[in-house]
Amino acid sequence: MSLAELIARFDVDDPAFIADPYPVLNELREATPIFWNEQTAQWTLTRFSDVFETLRDRRLGRSYSHLYSHAAVGRAEPDPRWAAFQQHERWSLLCLEPPDHTRIRRLVAKVFTPKAVAAMRPTVQGFGDELLDVCREKGTFELLTDYAQPYSVAVICSMLGVPRTDTQLLLDWSHAIVKMYELSTTDAVREAANTAAAEYIEYTKALIAEKRRSPDGLLVSELAQVEDDGDTLTVDEIISTTMVLLEAGHEATVNTLGNGMRAMLRHPGEWQRVVSGAVPARIAVEEMLRWDPPLHLFERWVLEQGVEIAGQRMEVGQEVAMLFGAAQRDGRRFPEPDRFDAGRGDTAHIGFGGGIHFCVGAPLARQEIEVSVAGLAARFPNLAVLVEPEYHSNFVIRGLTALHLTA
Repeated sequence: MSLAELIARFDVDDPAFIADPYPVLNELREATPIFWNEQTAQWTLTRFSDVFETLRDRRLGRSYSHLYSHAAVGRAEPDPRWAAFQQHERWSLLCLEPPDHTRIRRLVAKVFTPKAVAAMRPTVQGFGDELLDVCREKGTFELLTDYAQPYSVAVICSMLGVPRTDTQLLLDWSHAIVKMYELSTTDAVREAANTAAAEYIEYTKALIAEKRRSPDGLLVSELAQVEDDGDTLTVDEIISTTMVLLEAGHEATVNTLGNGMRAMLRHPGEWQRVVSGAVPARIAVEEMLRWDPPLHLFERWVLEQGVEIAGQRMEVGQEVAMLFGAAQRDGRRFPEPDRFDAGRGDTAHIGFGGGIHFCVGAPLARQEIEVSVAGLAARFPNLAVLVEPEYHSNFVIRGLTALHLTA
């Protein structure tokens, strides 16, 4: 098969590819470290070492608008129909470059500290126990809607200081907004995401005003008060920060649990290693993040002349897409990469990205998944999949539509 034919099989609209992209991703990675995707006008990287270095290369960035106009890099102006979505992204840590990124991340880090995350453990454990006890009473349950989604949103709302009664609102907004990050979207998807972003912005503005009147020591309240040498966060910066914590944190946790438990139960011997305690839950988390990751693609823009990646010279304004799913199965980095090994314990994967955009919420996400896996192992030693699950039609954010389980 020619390289052109192989690239053509990288079809994110093909249900068969979405169901199991790894055979194609593996073939692409072994055929070439880089290819040009005509459909998306992106240089696309397939191998771990190139992805790892590109995440850290300061000659590339998540945005170009701090240096160049859209016209200067041959890009169209943002579509004014989706202004609310663009506003919600404007100060997102995932979309910023220094000096704005440095300033905002420094202020966020003063609040979102390892100590603060560790202090949340009893709350995280409590939510997990409460929901898993209900699942045990049912005997058969659907992991995502019965557990992972309400659990993740409850944790985030507790951290932010959002009333638990509003969790469904945040869940619906997050689901609508993250569809904008796929490689192909429709106007209907864009309109829904824009509406969700507008509603979330207004909700958060009111929440910030309330926290300023009545501080409660939780994240939104603390972000509204944080200061460093006279520097503070604006309302728009707080809104973008809380939104990225909600969207990235919730989607990653839910999809890691769904994808990871599907993988675990397809390898029952690995599940028994966790159940017996031979492999601690905190170790198993790392393989769940590697083997079938919740994020399959991350993009950066070329910001300087002279950039060369995998032997390919690039021009300023070109976009580079990194295939995390291909990189995480690269045998040059991971021995027997297609084997799910709960005890592998390799923390140097790229499940949380890398460089200055390494996920600020990684410690909390690891804690949430660890608590969940340990709780499932303690209650359901003979857990099994009841119905073969299917994946959402998305490629970039990979997750199951449901995972029906029985004790």
